[in-house]
Amino acid sequence: MPLSEYEQRVLEELERDLGADPKISHAMSGSSRSRGRLTWAVLGVLIGLGVVLAGAVSDQPVVGIAGFALMTFAALWGMFTPRSKNSDAPTAPAPGKGAAPKAKQSNDQSFMRRVEERFERRREQGDL
Repeated sequence: MPLSEYEQRVLEELERDLGADPKISHAMSGSSRSRGRLTWAVLGVLIGLGVVLAGAVSDQPVVGIAGFALMTFAALWGMFTPRSKNSDAPTAPAPGKGAAPKAKQSNDQSFMRRVEERFERRREQGDL
């Protein structure tokens, strides 16, 4: 079912508001992990799987457990790598400069005010 004009307009406003927040856009921009590290992690999982299969074929549970541990370690190492720092990432304001937090606070308040106004409008129109 297609969106009405009103719903499309509200969706565009929400996308624009969310895109304006640098923290959210950085978090949603996808992975910035190193391809080399992920490649090594996949290789480690495959080697661990081979060790698990070798342990199962040779009927040695200790080898299978070691292979499983290797697979788990490689997968966790690949998934929980620290993300690289981008130069466009927001930095903390220098202490003593109070203008930036006030601007952010007023921006947050205006966003919340708009959301509340939309909610009231919808409730008055009977859309809720």
